[in-house]
Amino acid sequence: MKNAIHPDYHQIVFRDRSADFAFLTRSTATSDRTITWQDGRDYPVVDVQVSSASHPFMTGRARVVDSAGSVEKFRRRYGVAHRSSKA
Repeated sequence: MKNAIHPDYHQIVFRDRSADFAFLTRSTATSDRTITWQDGRDYPVVDVQVSSASHPFMTGRARVVDSAGSVEKFRRRYGVAHRSSKA
């Protein structure tokens, strides 16, 4: 590898405040804020809006969208007639 062309790769904490969830990993992301981790050391911390602890798909709170009903509603609203495949 060439020297002095790669960003600093270091340990950092990503924190999801909405779910009270944080994890320590390695990244090139930087932050001026720090947090004391479970091992007693201080690490830079980046707050994220969504993580696996708060994302609806990962938590099982995902909504199922009725796409067939949406298509029919669109056709009724804008008068798009269903075309048959007969020519």
